[in-house]
Amino acid sequence: MVRLPDHLTIGELSRRSGVAASALRFYETQGLIAAERTSGNQRRYPRHMLRRIAFIRAAQRVGLSLDEVQMALSSLPAGRTPTKTDWARVADRWTSRIDRQIADLELLKSQLTGCVGCGCLSLRKCALMNPGDVVGDTRSGPAWLATGEED
Repeated sequence: MVRLPDHLTIGELSRRSGVAASALRFYETQGLIAAERTSGNQRRYPRHMLRRIAFIRAAQRVGLSLDEVQMALSSLPAGRTPTKTDWARVADRWTSRIDRQIADLELLKSQLTGCVGCGCLSLRKCALMNPGDVVGDTRSGPAWLATGEED
């Protein structure tokens, strides 16, 4: 049986994870992953960082921010590979967040044709971006969206 190395170089981690080395360095500066340093100051990543990177990528794919990812990863054990129970605990915390996101996407899907058709997002019927026409008395939908302000 071939024994796999306990640590990976940044190039190996990049190849195995499909994440560019520059992104891996960024993740490290953000505290999302960690490397040990050799005597020559080269990064060596514990193998379990592959799971953390997969987790980061999956979280980003469903629209979670890196801040949310950081909070979740900080609850995982640092010195060992997280167990199925560890991951389940993190996933449970995100269930309601993802459910809300799904509901918002379903609403967007059901009302998208009307909003694209109207083009202004300020009509009284635009329940997606301007429920109850709350900005109708102050400015147009595009101006409101451009400023990002809420009245």
